[in-house]
Amino acid sequence: MKIAIQGIKGSYHHIVAENYFGEDIELIECMTFGEMPDLVLSGKADYLVMAIENSIAGAILPNYSLIDEYNLAMVGEYYLGINHNLMVMNHQKIEDIKKVYSHPMALLQCRSFFKNHPHIKLIEDADTAEVAKRIQENQLKKVGAIASAKAAEIYGLEMIAEQIQTIKNNFTRFVILQKKESLNNPEVTKASLKFVLKDESGSLGEVLMLLANHKVNLSKIQSLPIIETPWEYAFFADLIFDDYQEYKNAMVDIRSKVSSLKILGEYKNNK
Repeated sequence: MKIAIQGIKGSYHHIVAENYFGEDIELIECMTFGEMPDLVLSGKADYLVMAIENSIAGAILPNYSLIDEYNLAMVGEYYLGINHNLMVMNHQKIEDIKKVYSHPMALLQCRSFFKNHPHIKLIEDADTAEVAKRIQENQLKKVGAIASAKAAEIYGLEMIAEQIQTIKNNFTRFVILQKKESLNNPEVTKASLKFVLKDESGSLGEVLMLLANHKVNLSKIQSLPIIETPWEYAFFADLIFDDYQEYKNAMVDIRSKVSSLKILGEYKNNK
C-alpha cells in the first residue's frame, strides 16, 4: 500500500501512517501539502495522510481548501500526541548548541523552553525529521533539531532534552484521504462537510437547530472566505452521530436551508 505523507521518515505524518495502516507500507515523501493531492488522483498513492488541525494552533486552513479543491474524500482520522524533543549529534551538551532548526509550528510550541537558553538561535525549516536527517548526513556539530523520538532513532541522534513543548497535552488531528469514488466505510459515526449559507437572516441558526433536532452533534465549525465572491464565506463542519440514518435525514433537511452542501467524507470517529 502506497501512502503519501508530508515530510520524510521520522516525521509525525510517518508515525500516523504506520499507526493507522501498519508498518507494511510504502511511503511517498512530500515536502509540501500541495504536492499530495495529485498523487492520489493519479493513482501513484493509495491514500494521503494530512494534518488538519492542532489542539494549540487550531485549524490548518490551507489544507481544508486543498481537500475541497481536489474533491478528496476523508475516509478516516487519527489523533496523535505531539512530543517534541531536542536532538543533536552524540556527545554534545545543550551549552554547545548554537542553532536549532525545525518546522515553524514546532518552534512556536517549544518557545518557552528556549527562553531559558537565549544563546540558541531558532531557525524555521520545512520539516522536523528532514532537519534531523541533514544533521546526521552532514555530521553537523553545534546544530540541533526539534523532532520526534522516532526521528532520533532513525537518524542516530541523541535527545538531550525530551518533551520540550510548552503545553504537554498537545495533539494534532490527521485525516486519511483518498479519491471520492473510492468511499467505503461501514463504521460511519462522523462526517465532514462544507456548506454555503443562503443570504437570509438566521440561516446559520436554522442549520444548527436542524442538527440538534436530529441528535447530530456539531463538534467543529470553521469559516473560510470564498475567493471568487468577496465577503462571502463557506463553512467547514465536523458532525458526530450514533444513528447514521438520522444524520442522513439531517442532510436532507439542511439542503433546503443552504445554497450549497458538499460532503467531504464519512468515517469512524477516532477521537
